[in-house]
Amino acid sequence: MTRALITIDTELSAGRQAQGMAVDANYDSSFAGLIDGKSFGVGWLMERMAAHGIKGVFMVDPMPGLVHGPEIVERMVQPILAGGHDVQLHIHTEWLEWAKESPVEGRTGRNIGDFSLEDQVALIGWARDALVRAGAPAPNAFRAGNFGANDDTLRALERLGLQWDSSFNADYAGRECRIALPRAMIDPVLAGRVAEAPVAGIFDRPGHFRPAQICALSAAEMVQALDHAAATGAHSFVTVTHSFEMMSRDRTRPNLAVMKRCEALCRAIADHPGVRPALFADLPVPPARDGIREGAGLPTRLPPNRLRTWSRMAQQAWANWRYERALPLL
Repeated sequence: MTRALITIDTELSAGRQAQGMAVDANYDSSFAGLIDGKSFGVGWLMERMAAHGIKGVFMVDPMPGLVHGPEIVERMVQPILAGGHDVQLHIHTEWLEWAKESPVEGRTGRNIGDFSLEDQVALIGWARDALVRAGAPAPNAFRAGNFGANDDTLRALERLGLQWDSSFNADYAGRECRIALPRAMIDPVLAGRVAEAPVAGIFDRPGHFRPAQICALSAAEMVQALDHAAATGAHSFVTVTHSFEMMSRDRTRPNLAVMKRCEALCRAIADHPGVRPALFADLPVPPARDGIREGAGLPTRLPPNRLRTWSRMAQQAWANWRYERALPLL
């Protein structure tokens, strides 16, 4: 039985902070997704997943608390807990640029993997404690902002007692993601006492990986990838979205195309006989990564299909024209 996780990177926008946006406005657009008084952010996502009997994994970034105080972290954590969903840990170190007090003595960097091991322990430890102070249970899973982790990140998580990481995304491997795993890695593996759960995906053309992110795959691609994972006995299928992904990039209009993809994914997970919805706590312990080599007995991803890819590209072109034309890429 393949376990499917819908993970939601839940955050305020550091880019909008840099542009001088007030924290309440940032919360409304990045977390709540408010448009004309209606929520197309976390509230909408919780509602649609609950309608299909699915608990979402909200990877919450508490780093804005370094700038705006602990209340902003509580404002993110409490609605998720009230909705019965899971809160786990996410971190965007870009927020250190505006921190009033820093766990790493003023050092800054775009990604957690840009920091020393000791600094990573300090940052992730502060972020974990900030979630707990905001009312969340102690997290057992982590994802780096921008997927920008390295092997020291896994060592830091082990020191801090977190069991799972999901920062490995083959689309970022060798660039921002510097975790030493083969790009072909699909199923989770154990690195020390931390299990790495790679982001799922497909090959949309020969040799080209496309991650299982709701804004990146069509509904048909996502469903077929889920079918393939179940048919091949994949351990798990980790999908990604963001708290603001159901909106146009300037966040002034709901993006109905992406919302339909999200709905289709929830329906597919709920109805598939070979799949069950899961949280990180539900995942069995995977094998150790020692001895794993590129291409050596690894499970396969959904292979490319030209018609399927062209269909998604046509859908994407229409959606960009409909929802994104003449809009800045924020």
